[in-house]
Amino acid sequence: MSVLAMGMGALRAQQPQRPTSTPYAGDLSIFEYPDRDQKLQPQKIMDLLHVALGTTFADIGAGSGWFTVRAARRVGAKGVVFAEDINPQAIAYIQNRAAKEKLGNIKTVLGTPDDAKLPPHAVDAVLLLKVYHEIARPVPFMRGLRASLAPGARVGIVDRNGNGTDHGLNRDIVEKEMAQADYRKVGLYDFTKADGQDYFLIFEPAR
Repeated sequence: MSVLAMGMGALRAQQPQRPTSTPYAGDLSIFEYPDRDQKLQPQKIMDLLHVALGTTFADIGAGSGWFTVRAARRVGAKGVVFAEDINPQAIAYIQNRAAKEKLGNIKTVLGTPDDAKLPPHAVDAVLLLKVYHEIARPVPFMRGLRASLAPGARVGIVDRNGNGTDHGLNRDIVEKEMAQADYRKVGLYDFTKADGQDYFLIFEPAR
């Protein structure tokens, strides 16, 4: 390798990652506010992700399991919901919640910031609900996720426009990064919260 190439590689390694928000690690009950169903419309989200009885679904950055339990009821006893989070406290919280609500089709997964740790070729639909802006290395993360997708799988991202540090990320940045990770956009909606800031994107692997 030439000295110039080595220098360019070192420069790229030193370049800062795009701004991200610190993953939430506080009281998980804040995600259970009364009108959240009305604002985020989880059933409509699942309709568009083709989540049905028997589906294998992944909730990445599951937090309190708010969406997890709704998906678990939707996919039924023959379906599976992977509740992934990098916070061990969230994993324990969801395990307790699944036991209390008698939802035996929920499987918790302790991921890492760079790897969701989902099984290969297993997942029919994925949702990242207000968590994409926390992923520091989104392109390799989403590329790695492709190995866990079953044929025809859809990936949904719900987020809000922002600068990365304010628990939001502008939609055009998300679309650019997902294209770099070899996904193609197949849907864009703005019904979540209906505040002009939230957006819901759907992607499929480009090839």
